[in-house]
Amino acid sequence: MALEVEIWKKEIIGLLYKSNEFLDYCVKADEYVNLGKIVHIPGSGQPSNVEIDRTILPATISKRTDTEVTYTLKEFTSDPKLVTNLETLQYSYDKVQSVLREDMATIREKVADWMLRLWSPADAASILRTTGAAVTSAAPGATGNRKGLTKEDLKKARLVMNKQKVLKEGRVALIPSDQMDFLLSDPDLLKRDVSMELDIKGGVITRLYGFDLIERSDVMIYTEAGTPVAKNPGAAGAATDNQATLLWQRDCVERAMGDVKMFYDIDKPEYYGSLFSFLIMMGGRGRRPDGKGVLSIVEASAA
Repeated sequence: MALEVEIWKKEIIGLLYKSNEFLDYCVKADEYVNLGKIVHIPGSGQPSNVEIDRTILPATISKRTDTEVTYTLKEFTSDPKLVTNLETLQYSYDKVQSVLREDMATIREKVADWMLRLWSPADAASILRTTGAAVTSAAPGATGNRKGLTKEDLKKARLVMNKQKVLKEGRVALIPSDQMDFLLSDPDLLKRDVSMELDIKGGVITRLYGFDLIERSDVMIYTEAGTPVAKNPGAAGAATDNQATLLWQRDCVERAMGDVKMFYDIDKPEYYGSLFSFLIMMGGRGRRPDGKGVLSIVEASAA
C-alpha cells in the first residue's frame, strides 16, 4: 500500500499550533509564499497629499512608488526516525501521533521560539523595563535578582501603543510563566473575577489594559545592555540575561508557512524497518517599517 503522505502532512500542521495558540494572533501570509520558501508581498506607496482650500495652481503632480516586501522562510527539519511498522501506522491516528509526538513537539517549539525572535523589537523606544519588587532571576544561566512584571508596566505599554496610534483591538501580551505568576499575585488582580474574561481555547488567561494576556513557559531572552538585545533561541545563557514579555497588535506581526514535507524510505533491509523525517518552512516579521505596534518589557536588574 502506498504511503498516505497527505494524511501525515495534515497531522503535522495540526500539531504545529498545539500549545502555541499565540501564533494565531497575527497576520497570516501563507498566500504570498513562492516556491515554498520565499515571501513576496506587494506594498502600496504613499498616498497623495491633500490640501485644504488650495490656492496654488497647477497642483504638484506626483507618482506613487510601490514597494515590495521579500523575505526567506527558515527551514526546520527533524532527524530521521526509524519505525518498524510504518504501514500499520496508516490505519491509526493514535499510533501516528504517538510516533510524531516527540519530533513534532520539538519542531513546533523551535518554530514558535523563532517566530517570537523574528517579531521581537530592537529599537530602544520599543523596549520597556520591569519595575516590580525583586524576584530571583529565572532566565537560563542567569543569576541574581530581577524586578517583577507589574500591572503598571502593562499600563505603560498601553500608553506607548496609544501614542503610536496602534489599533486598540487585537492587542496581545505573551508573558513567561515566572513573570505571569508575579503579575497575578498583585492584590488588586487577586480581587478580580476573571471567569468572564477567559478564552481557554485561544490561550487567554485574562485581559488587562486592553491586552489579552497569554502565558507561555518562556518567551524571549534579552541581554543586559544599554539597549537590551534579543538573543537567538538556543543561544548560551549568561548570568546577566533577562526574561521578557512580548506585546503586539495582531495586525503588526506576520507569519508565513511554506513547504511542509514528509520524507520516507520504506523497508530498509539494513535497518529492518522504515525511515522518515519532516521539513517545515516557516518565517515571519514585524509588519511596520517603523517597528511600531510591537513592544518588549524586559526584566530590570534588582538588588
